[in-house]
Amino acid sequence: MPISQFLPRRPQMFDVIAGAASAPTGPYDADVVILALDRAEETEAAICSALQQAGVTRHVFVVDQGSRPENLARLAAVVAGRADATLVSLGHNYGVAGGRNRGTALGHGRVIVGLDNDAEFATPDTLARLVEAVEAEADIGAVGCRIVTFATGADDLSSWGYPRRLLRYAAASFDAATFVGAGHAIRRRAWDEVGGYDEALFFCWEELDFCRCAAARGWRVRYRGDSVIRHKVSAEQRVAWSGRRWFWFVRNRLYVGRKHGASWLSLLPRCAVYLLRAMRDNALPQAVRGMADAVRLSGAMSDGRA
Repeated sequence: MPISQFLPRRPQMFDVIAGAASAPTGPYDADVVILALDRAEETEAAICSALQQAGVTRHVFVVDQGSRPENLARLAAVVAGRADATLVSLGHNYGVAGGRNRGTALGHGRVIVGLDNDAEFATPDTLARLVEAVEAEADIGAVGCRIVTFATGADDLSSWGYPRRLLRYAAASFDAATFVGAGHAIRRRAWDEVGGYDEALFFCWEELDFCRCAAARGWRVRYRGDSVIRHKVSAEQRVAWSGRRWFWFVRNRLYVGRKHGASWLSLLPRCAVYLLRAMRDNALPQAVRGMADAVRLSGAMSDGRA
């Protein structure tokens, strides 16, 4: 499906709140897409970090998905009057996948860089490094960053999306199966070929799904430890797997497996592990609901309805 499907076709689909009315008309290196939903102080810091990037031509898109008016006003003050940044309001939470799709469709930079709104570029040349890394080889479709904790600079273990045995190579570079959404870059041509993120995922595992779709089209994913993102989490923080989060985690991972050819039989061990972990976290009902919805969504996909 072409990325043009995500372009707003009616004025009411989004509102430009502050900054430039659109991306530059000529070619430029990168779009930086930052999603916003309250957390105004952290989001403001993320925006400022992106605006301070040097050695690269870029446009910053801040995509608000339903922040309270006072928080939206605070973000507008950061972007107001700038020709290199745009704050838009979608007025509704489309999830990580949907929000990134809509933000990416607003620009046309050769590289698309995603930055979480609780993260910052570690140095003023991080964005330039990412663009260089994407363009270093013609078949690189996406690049994942090294994610470290903001407070200490230690590797953020909650954001390590690779085999644990590779943690010793966190400062190095290697081919990977996915990237971590907190900080990453995607070649726009690869993005267009894949058609963006699968919005059925809403939240969780959308990066893995995108990378599998890109790999099927001949694109590589590369991890680059020299491109660092500072993430505002405790070095010892463990994700609190409970409630709605467990639902998305289980449902989406099983759906992605089925989407890319795994049989339900091959997914049974994964299901068993998820049920045991959910029991430990007192979230068994959410895990069961996630499994049931994965079955429904996979059936809709087979019928061509997803």
